[in-house]
Amino acid sequence: MRRSRGPEPIVGLDVGTTKICAVIGEPKPGGGLDIVGIGAAPSRGLRRGVVVNIDSTVEAIKQAVAEAEQMAGVDVSRVYAGVAGGHIRSLNSRGVVPVSGRDREVSPADVERVVEAARAVNVPQDREIIHVLPQTFAVDDADGVREPLGMSGVRLEVEVHIVTAAVTSVQNVVRSVNRAGLAVQDVVLEPIASAEAVLFAEEKELGVVLIDIGGGTTDMALFRDGAVWHTAVLPLGGDHITNDVAVGLRTPMADAESLKKRYGCALTALVSAEETVDVPSVGGRKPRQLSRQVLSEIIQPRVEEIFTLIARELAKAGFTDAATAGVVVTGGSSIMEGVPELAEAVFDLPVRRGVPSEVGGLADAVRSPIYATGVGLAIYGLHRQLIGAPPLDIADGVLLARIGRRLAGWFGEIF
Repeated sequence: MRRSRGPEPIVGLDVGTTKICAVIGEPKPGGGLDIVGIGAAPSRGLRRGVVVNIDSTVEAIKQAVAEAEQMAGVDVSRVYAGVAGGHIRSLNSRGVVPVSGRDREVSPADVERVVEAARAVNVPQDREIIHVLPQTFAVDDADGVREPLGMSGVRLEVEVHIVTAAVTSVQNVVRSVNRAGLAVQDVVLEPIASAEAVLFAEEKELGVVLIDIGGGTTDMALFRDGAVWHTAVLPLGGDHITNDVAVGLRTPMADAESLKKRYGCALTALVSAEETVDVPSVGGRKPRQLSRQVLSEIIQPRVEEIFTLIARELAKAGFTDAATAGVVVTGGSSIMEGVPELAEAVFDLPVRRGVPSEVGGLADAVRSPIYATGVGLAIYGLHRQLIGAPPLDIADGVLLARIGRRLAGWFGEIF
C-alpha cells in the first residue's frame, strides 16, 4: 500500500560511475531527516562521472528508484541529482555594491545584488554555473561577517565560491532522470552533497578537506570558516584501481573487482607476508596463489597517486595549510583497508572515514561511505525546503539561468 499523506518525501539520486543510488528521506517533525527507503543499481552508462549511454543510465535510475520506493512505500516524482566528472571547474569571486536603503541598513535585496555582482564572471558558452556559494561578507570595514542583514553601512562586499559544469554533461544527467519519469529539483555538485552527510559543523569551521573516492571520479571539497573555499573533481577512482589489479595479476575485471573488495589494502605495511589469495586466470587456465602483499603493491601506488594529486590541487589553489581539522575520506573506495592510513602519510594530517551519521530512520542501513552522496543529496534537499526555496523542476534539455533560485538557496548552502 502506497502512502501519500504527510510531507512530500525528499529524494537524493547519486548518479555514479559504478552504481546509481536513490535515498528517500522524510522530514522529521522536530527537524532532521528520517531515511525511509534506499535503492541501488549497477551503473553501466557512465564513464568517469559523465553519461555516455542514456538508455543504460535510464534503466539503472528506474531500478534504483523503484527499489527505494518499494522499501519506503511511497511514490516519488522529483529528485535532487548529483553531478561530478572531470568537466567541473571552480573559482572564487568577489562582489561589491553600495547599500541602497534610505537608512543604510543591509536588506535581503542588497544581499541578492551583491551575490549577483560576484556571480558576474566570464563563463564560456558551453559551460554553466551550478553553484554560487557565499563564503564571507564585509560591511564597510567590518569583514568576516556571516550574516549581514540588518547591519548599517555604505558598502557591502561578498566573497563567493562559483562552481561551473559543461552544459551538455549536466543536460545528459537531467535528460536521463526525465526519461526515467522523474523531474530534477536541482543538480548538486557531489562533494558538496557528501559533505552534508559526513562532516561535522566544527570541522567545517576549523578547516577540513573532504575526499570522496567514487568509481570513476574522486571529488574534493575544502571547507573553512563554515563555507566552501575550493572544489575539484579528478577523473580517477576505484575503477582505475580495479583495472590496475586486472592488468597486474592478469585476471578478468570482475574477479579483479572482487579481489580488490575482499583482500585489497592501500598500505602494504599493514599486510603480513604469510597471507595468500587465490587469483583466477583468463583463458581457462588454473587459478594461481599469490601473496596478498603483491595485490597491495599494485593498489597502493594508484591510491597514493589520487591523494598526491589532491594535495597538489590544494597547493596550487593556495590552501596547503587550510585543513586544520584534517581530512575526511568517504565514497565506496574509502572502505578499503589502509586508505585512511595512507592518506595520513600523504597529507601529514589526521584522517577519518566519513559515514552518514546525522539521520534517523534506516540510519544503520546507510551508515557506509557508499551512501554518503545519496544521503547528502537528501539532506541538501531538506535544507532547501526549510528555507522555503521554490522547487525548480529543470526541464529536459532546458537549463535555466539559475540566478533567482540560487539566491533563494544561498542561506541554506552557507549557514
